[in-house]
Amino acid sequence: MLFLKWIYLGFGLITSSHVCMSAGEIYTSLLNVKEAIAIERTLIDTLGTYIDHELERLEDLKRFHSRVSDLHIAVYNGSTTAMANPLIAFTLIKRLQSEWANLVYCNEASENTQALRSGFKALEASLPKMEDLQGAAKALMRLQDVYALQVGSLTRGRFQRAARGDPVDIYRPAVSVPLSGDDCFLVGKVAYELGDFYHSVPWLEESVRLFRGSGGAWRPENQGTLEDALDHLAFSHFKEGNVSYALSLSQELLHRDPMNGRVLQNVEKYETLLVQSTSLPVSQGVGMRRPNSTALRTRNTYERLCRTRGSQPKHYENQRLFCDYFTNGDPVLLLQPIRREVQSLQPYVVLYHNFLTDKEAEDIKTLSQQGLRRSVVASGEKQETADYRISKSAWLKDSASLLMGQMDGRIARLTGLNVRTPYGEYLQVVNYGIGGHYEPHFDHATSASSPVFKLKTGNRVATFMIYLSSVEAGGSTAFIYANFSVPVVKNAALFWWNLHRNGRGDEDTLHAGCPVLVGDKWVANKWIHEHGQEFRRRCALDPEE
Repeated sequence: MLFLKWIYLGFGLITSSHVCMSAGEIYTSLLNVKEAIAIERTLIDTLGTYIDHELERLEDLKRFHSRVSDLHIAVYNGSTTAMANPLIAFTLIKRLQSEWANLVYCNEASENTQALRSGFKALEASLPKMEDLQGAAKALMRLQDVYALQVGSLTRGRFQRAARGDPVDIYRPAVSVPLSGDDCFLVGKVAYELGDFYHSVPWLEESVRLFRGSGGAWRPENQGTLEDALDHLAFSHFKEGNVSYALSLSQELLHRDPMNGRVLQNVEKYETLLVQSTSLPVSQGVGMRRPNSTALRTRNTYERLCRTRGSQPKHYENQRLFCDYFTNGDPVLLLQPIRREVQSLQPYVVLYHNFLTDKEAEDIKTLSQQGLRRSVVASGEKQETADYRISKSAWLKDSASLLMGQMDGRIARLTGLNVRTPYGEYLQVVNYGIGGHYEPHFDHATSASSPVFKLKTGNRVATFMIYLSSVEAGGSTAFIYANFSVPVVKNAALFWWNLHRNGRGDEDTLHAGCPVLVGDKWVANKWIHEHGQEFRRRCALDPEE
């Protein structure tokens, strides 16, 4: 049976004085990533001060070195009568007795270092944790998979996939940075430690290539070295069945570190395996296989829809789909109709263009920032974070702003539904993180124990999702079984029915938020419940409808 997920229902606007940047959650929201930039600016200033002080200290060292060197050239290499000069003798003795010691044991260097460390320590609590680094690395691997990106292109700051053997740009960013050998090593190491050698191999291959290109030189800011990358890559290839290449890499590592006993043992092991087995090719193993996903059984369809910009071609050919100016028979909309684009008839999905203004979208984002917390999903009757949902969200009460009431009125006119609390949930605002996504799920509850029923107003009959921002690439909403996807359209709103008229869940509404490739994606969700709609969306005569 398909593994289903649903959204945890929570309410209220949290009124803390700052946006939460708790441990291991910076990567889950682009807003927090932006705040991390400000933190690094402070660190840059601290390091700049340290460098200035160290340069002053080095100038003093250079001055002393130059003075003493000049004495040895001009005075001590001269006639022996200079040595008899008591002034010269005195200054020599003084230098050797105190000046050299003062210079060598001077506290200025340690004081400068301590000032640098103190400045760093003051910000340390706000810095990314290991979970953030791992989360960001997993995001790169997720984007690699979903959008079929070439790792070699990513290291050059390009987003490309192979088409008929040639790299093709799927998005060319205006600003990008190449990755270093150490950057690639850390991504590969995250996969390696998860036992995911399918992903560790290409990233570690790039790491080795880049480290070799730099001559294997060590840099103090790096965590890994060429030796580390070779070590991890050799074992990754061994686990993938490529014993001959694992042996070649281990021999290269042994050449750089001849006394490494563990590598010596590995070389002997690989040589023995190759002698004993004739089934393995000389230069290639059994081939790398992508790890299976137990949670995402619609992975192929999901990823194909994410790679497709907008609806599938057959939907454009459907004569029953249309665009119009929609009024819903409402007096206000008669005066100012809204542009409606019907995306699908089963399930019924429509896109309302220009539902919000730019200012309204920014106001909603601003109102939500103080309350953003890591998005959770339901696990039985409990709530927990999950890798298949990477974002932060906040709930805005009706009292948060007059705009909330205006939004509810607008939604009610378009849908004809009662969206007032408790028949409509508070507005949920979501900001996606690095490679932020939400894998295929239903919005309506599929279990009687779901938190959705805490309102005691029935299940979620409909979803009204508003795009508060645009993105440069990725981030589409994909309807898996219905086989179409809708790109992000800033200020537009997507509406669909979650339940059939008989109250049963519509399985065709299985949908996903595709990973954001480039951009800062914000959405707002308004979920409308069954109760309160008795005379607005009536049951049909056909009990199966």
